[in-house]
Amino acid sequence: MKKLPVLLVLALAAGPWGSASDRTEKPVLHGQHWVAITGKPLGATAGAMIFLKGGNAVDAACAMLGAVCTMYDVLSWGGETQALIYNPETGKVVGLNALGVAPAGATAEFFRQKGMRYPPAYGPLAAVTPGTPGGLMVMLAEFGTMGLKDVLQPAIQMADGYPIEEELARSIERQKDRLKEWPYSKKVLLPHLGEKWEAPEAGEVFRQPELAATLRRLVETEEQALGSGKSRREAIYAAYDRFYKGDIAAEFARACREQGGLMTAEDLANWKVHLEEPVTTNYKGIDVCKLTSWVQGPVMLQALNMLEKMDLKEMGFNSARYIHSLYQVMNLAFADRDFYYGDPYFPPEEPLQGLLSKKYAEDRLKGINQEANDPDIKPGDPYPFQGKQNPYLRYLEEWKNVPPPGREDRSSFSSGTTSIQAADKKGWVVSITPSGGWIPACIAGTTGIGMSQRMQSFVLDEKENPFNVVEPGKRPRATLTPGLALKDGKPYLSFAVQGGDTQDQNLLQFFLNVVEFGMNVQQACEAPNITSYQMRNSFDQHEILPGRLDINEEIPVDVRDKLAAMGYKLTIRKYTSGPINAIFFDWKHGTFWGGSSNYGEDYGIAW
Repeated sequence: MKKLPVLLVLALAAGPWGSASDRTEKPVLHGQHWVAITGKPLGATAGAMIFLKGGNAVDAACAMLGAVCTMYDVLSWGGETQALIYNPETGKVVGLNALGVAPAGATAEFFRQKGMRYPPAYGPLAAVTPGTPGGLMVMLAEFGTMGLKDVLQPAIQMADGYPIEEELARSIERQKDRLKEWPYSKKVLLPHLGEKWEAPEAGEVFRQPELAATLRRLVETEEQALGSGKSRREAIYAAYDRFYKGDIAAEFARACREQGGLMTAEDLANWKVHLEEPVTTNYKGIDVCKLTSWVQGPVMLQALNMLEKMDLKEMGFNSARYIHSLYQVMNLAFADRDFYYGDPYFPPEEPLQGLLSKKYAEDRLKGINQEANDPDIKPGDPYPFQGKQNPYLRYLEEWKNVPPPGREDRSSFSSGTTSIQAADKKGWVVSITPSGGWIPACIAGTTGIGMSQRMQSFVLDEKENPFNVVEPGKRPRATLTPGLALKDGKPYLSFAVQGGDTQDQNLLQFFLNVVEFGMNVQQACEAPNITSYQMRNSFDQHEILPGRLDINEEIPVDVRDKLAAMGYKLTIRKYTSGPINAIFFDWKHGTFWGGSSNYGEDYGIAW
C-alpha cells in the first residue's frame, strides 16, 4: 500500500474564544501545495486522495462533491450545485449555475388548485430537475484535468458502503415516518424496517447499491467514449448525456411520476448548466464576487455597499451599535432580495444594475433608524438608479411585513447543505455551496438518487415577488451562495457556509471579521455573531419574524440589554452561524490558511 505523507488535519485545540485572542478551538489549517475543506471528514479525505494523485483544485472539489452527495444529511445527487471558480490561466472568476428547474407541469395554478399557498417542502412535487450531476461533470470537463473514473472513485466506494455517522443515523430515524411514504426511500434508508430502530445504526456500514450502480454507469460511458477515440472532455459529456438524456433520465422521470411528481424525460433533456459571469462589488479595495440573482448572493454585495459608508472599527466589534447597524443593513438588502431576485434567464429582467449601485446604497441608508429596530423595512426602488421606471410600484405600495401563518419558531436552516473549498499551488480556487435531496429525500427509483426539494423556494403570487413565480423551466431563487474575493487581482478569500437564509448574514460577518477587525481565517470562522429572521423565509410557508435576533451567548449581557431596549426580540444561542469553511491566501509567504467553524462535522486537510 502506498504510504501517504503526513496530512495536516483540523482538530480540536484548547483555548476559549476571545475577539482578540490568538487561540481558537480549532487551529488554523496551513498548507503550501493544496487545501481541501468540506462539511464531512470523509469528503475532505476524498479531495486529498485526488490531490495526491496529481489532480488540481477542480478535480479535488469534484471528488469532494461526489463524496458528500452520498451522505443524505447534506445533499444527494438529485440536488443542486453552485460554484465560483478562479481560473489562474485567465485571471477571471467564473460562476457555475447548476440549479434545477421546475418541470413542465409546475405552474402557480397547479399548486393553487391543490389548496397550497406555496409549493410543498418535501416529496416528489417539491422536486426540480437534478443539477449536481451536471454541475460536477461540466466543472470537471471545462476546468479539471482528470476523468470521472478518478474523481468518482471515492463516491463509488462510499456508495458501496461506508460507516455512517451518528448524526445522519439519528436524522434518518427522526424522519422515518415520512420516508415510509416513498417505497424507494424506505428500501434504501431504513435497513432495519420493522425493528424499534429502523435507520442504520451509528458506525454501521451504510450501503447504497442502486446509487453505486448509477455512478458506475457514468464511468462506464466515459470509458466507452475514450475507447472510441473521444477526448477527456468529450467522454465526460458522453456521461452527461447518459444521465440527462439516456436510461438514467428515463428511470428518474418514471420513478418521480410513479410517486406523484411532475418530472418528465423532456424536462431532464432540456435542462442545462450555465457558465456565467459573477456579480461583484469593491469593498475598500477588495473585489467580492457572488453568483447573480438566481441565488441570494447579491444581498452581501448590497450590504457591503451600505456598510462601506460606516466606520465599523469605531463602533467596535459586536457592540450594540455595530450589531444594530448590521441588522438594519442586512434587512434592507434582504427586503430587496424578497421582491426583486429571481431567475435571470426568465423575464422580467431583474433590476440588478440598480440594486448594486453605490448611489442606491446611499439612498437606502437614509431610511435607517439609528435608535431602534424598524420592523417594517420594505424593498426599495432601484429602477431610477439604472435609468428606468419601476413597473411594480403598485405592488411595492401594498408590501407589508406581516408574518403569514407558519411556524412561530424559526431557527437556522443548517441541515441539507454543505460547502466545499479547494485551492492548489497552480492558482486554481473553487468555492461551492451544494444542497438539495436531503433527508427526508424521495428517492427516484433504481437510480438511488434523492430528489431535490427546491421547488418550495418559489412563490405563487406575483405580488410577493414578480421575478420568482413558479413557471415550467424556471429556477427558484435559492439561498445557496459561495463567495470568492480578490485583492490586487489575486485570490484573497474563498468562503462559503450552510444555513439557508442565514448564509449571507454569516458570510458578511466573517468577511468583516477579517477585513475590518484583523482576525485570521480561523478566528473569523469561530467569532460570535448574530442572525436576523426579519426576512421572508425561503422555505416551507415563507414566514417572517420581524425583530427576531438570534445572538451568540458570548456577546456580553450589557450589549444584549441595549439591543432589547431597541426593540429586538432576542434569542440567546450557543451557535448562531452555520459552519463556515474558508481559505485565506497568504501571498507574502506563498501559503494557504484554512479555517472551519468550531462545531459541526466540517473538516479540512492540507499539504
